Amino acid sequence: MRLKKPMIALSTAALLALAACGGGGGGAPGTGSDTNETVAGNTGGGTAGQGQDPNRQAPAPPIEGAQEGGTLFISNYTGLTTMDPSEAYYTDPLSLLSGFVTRSLTQFVWDDKSNGMILVPDLATDLGTPNADYTEWKFTIRDGVKFENGDPVTADDIAYGIKRSFDRETFPTGPTYSNDFFLDGDKYKGPYKSGLKYDGVVVDGNTITIKMSQPFPDMPYWGSFPAMGPIPPGAASDPSKYKLHPWASGPYKFEDYTPNKSLTLVRNDQWDPNTDPGRHQYVDKIVASFDTPQAKTEQTLLSDNGDATSTITTDNVTAGNYTPFKNKFPDHIVTGPEACTSMWAMDLHKIKDIKIRQALAWAYPYQDVLIAGGYIPNVTRIFGTNIEPPGVPGRVDYNPLPGHELGQTDPAKAKALLQQADAVGFEVKFLYATDDPLSVAAKDQIVKGLEAAGFKATPVATTYAQIPVKRADPDFDLTVRSAAWCSDWPSGSTWIPPMFQSTDIAKVGFGAFNYSTLNEPSVDKRIHEIYALPLDKQGTAWAQLEQTIMTKWFPVFVTGYYGGAMLRGSDVMNMHVDSVLASPTYKDMWIKQ
Repeated sequence: MRLKKPMIALSTAALLALAACGGGGGGAPGTGSDTNETVAGNTGGGTAGQGQDPNRQAPAPPIEGAQEGGTLFISNYTGLTTMDPSEAYYTDPLSLLSGFVTRSLTQFVWDDKSNGMILVPDLATDLGTPNADYTEWKFTIRDGVKFENGDPVTADDIAYGIKRSFDRETFPTGPTYSNDFFLDGDKYKGPYKSGLKYDGVVVDGNTITIKMSQPFPDMPYWGSFPAMGPIPPGAASDPSKYKLHPWASGPYKFEDYTPNKSLTLVRNDQWDPNTDPGRHQYVDKIVASFDTPQAKTEQTLLSDNGDATSTITTDNVTAGNYTPFKNKFPDHIVTGPEACTSMWAMDLHKIKDIKIRQALAWAYPYQDVLIAGGYIPNVTRIFGTNIEPPGVPGRVDYNPLPGHELGQTDPAKAKALLQQADAVGFEVKFLYATDDPLSVAAKDQIVKGLEAAGFKATPVATTYAQIPVKRADPDFDLTVRSAAWCSDWPSGSTWIPPMFQSTDIAKVGFGAFNYSTLNEPSVDKRIHEIYALPLDKQGTAWAQLEQTIMTKWFPVFVTGYYGGAMLRGSDVMNMHVDSVLASPTYKDMWIKQ
């Protein structure tokens, strides 16, 4: 249920997100099934990470033909806000930490057989053992794992990391699963506020027992997050310093890090591949930059010489360079679905009449914003209606706005709804970034579309870096808030509760990320009922609840799904799109020597 990228979105898609559309990444259009279809070469990951291999053993299987050595260069324009494992919730910090630096109870890896991501053990020897009603999970921690300084990683270190994950004051943008599901998660505030005594995590030798406040069958998936990994207690993990250099337990460690600018990783000589079922250590060094405009990076990659041959992008190729790359280096475009949805969330406190909310969905200039924002139709932007993207179990296509076709803009229908609501001239305030040309271009199209439909469009100027801050502030004066939401794992539980649950459980911001401010007891009640259902019944139940919410209240509307179209230099081998983290599959890549 994370938002996509620390700066809201992925790639050039991120630029559009700032114009008030959401993020970047996504999947193929819905088909009424639980799998993605191929769209414009966008294949793989069709199950959104549903596969599991609980018996995967270390070391990770060698990659055929892989060579050691070289430097991998990563270009990303969206920045990193924090690299503290307890707070990492956007796809860039998550993918970089999980892929290279930190380990956790479980992990996702690329699987050639299914052509997608599967869940396997990591620090735990398997995917955990639950009790009968999923209110208790036991994990056995493997021996031989060390921090970068040579200290052994113990079950107590993992327990400390878990306790740290409860602290919503120190780590306000971190994921809230521990608060939502673990015993006394609404009361325990983490080691800095409540001390180390916490009855929900019990260590006995190399076994960790985690106790829940309600059934949590998805615990093995939550176990893949950096927050569910080891952190040294005491001064070594002081939050002000640890976010700048988390201790490595994976194959690479921090050498140099400047937030929002650059990150250099080097080999961690304390990492033992015989303890790790999923990672490799083929390259010598990783050098990531976060402030190089995508267009500049693409021109460098089109030259394919020097460092460009070992460079990759985590941003999608821009529309203007898509054809040149297809013509010159077609196999340098790495495509695949990403389980992410872009949407406009409408503040129900300010837009009380559903007709006005429906009018916004008719007025939104889908096609024009797609082009202005640099998206590639049916590759990096695919229109859709469901909040849950393709690949989420139980998902069935539906249309919450009767008669509305995918990508359709109809100002006449929008104005008619405004007239019925006696709301012609209704003011719509949304964010955009003045320091990004694509954001400005997309904003201009949104203004034209809204005004043509009878709205008063008021774009609110800010900077790229301030978009997530202002969007998350419930007191900041906005009518709509854009977001790009991605599955944390293949379940409706990572979509419906954070977006629509009232604030009785999640105590931060909008009640997790409930930007529409929907507050309906019947929805809260049904959410708790679904959590208690057998696991094989939950997918359909989540999908049905989504449809009820959307048809009855229409609190958000979908502006599109996303697909990855990342670039690689000619010497970068074995790169795929991680559909779970909407990122490259870092664990398996190597550089041709």
